[in-house]
Amino acid sequence: MTDKMGAPGAVLVVGVGASRGVGAALARRFAREGHPVVIAGRNAEKLQATGAELKAAGATVAIEVGDGSVAEDARRFVAAAQALGPLEVVVHNAGSNNPAPFLKVSQERFEGHWREHTLGGFQTAQASIPVFLEQGGGTLIFTGASGSLRGKANFSPFAAAKAGVRALAQSLAREFGPQNIHVAHVVIDGGIMGERLITLAPQWVEKSGPDGMLDIDAIADTYWVLHQQHRSAWTLELDLRPWAENF
Repeated sequence: MTDKMGAPGAVLVVGVGASRGVGAALARRFAREGHPVVIAGRNAEKLQATGAELKAAGATVAIEVGDGSVAEDARRFVAAAQALGPLEVVVHNAGSNNPAPFLKVSQERFEGHWREHTLGGFQTAQASIPVFLEQGGGTLIFTGASGSLRGKANFSPFAAAKAGVRALAQSLAREFGPQNIHVAHVVIDGGIMGERLITLAPQWVEKSGPDGMLDIDAIADTYWVLHQQHRSAWTLELDLRPWAENF
């Protein structure tokens, strides 16, 4: 979708943190194609640093600090993107996970995962789909995980939340696909070579070996391809994993 002058439409990525993360990689990938980008997240310091890098690379970027699970914030994110051009792509990219034995999981932890992932996806969709309907189409992509498909031991809050996002994406695709809105769900199955794992589990990075973890820019390339698909052959769900990953 472009404006009357043929310029690329605006892209909103909800769930952006450090520069070395999937959200930032998505912003860079779409900005490289000339799209103005809004990056949204809860950590103002990380957002500012990532935004500065994008601007230094020549991107048109706006920064929105807030919580995607809050309706008012989600609507503000969408409005910021509309201010840059016709809304073309929205990505919900929540990724937090705090594993724990089930009997050690508090209600607060369980609900926190649900709010970030499932409710956040819901609010992002409710804020963006009316705009897509008015404009005649758009792309809405949700970031999933292996937990979207199966619940591993100690991952009950994350798996429950991510499974909810997957079901939400399926329902939205069936309801709004016929109205020219491409809804897709991306299962990221494996460790991501980003700041979080590099910082928290450097031994995992070393053990994984060459290309044994998902490259963030390769992930972003896949989201770009999803957006470019012809509507006669849209993908609802795909999964990404390193070549050496067991599954």
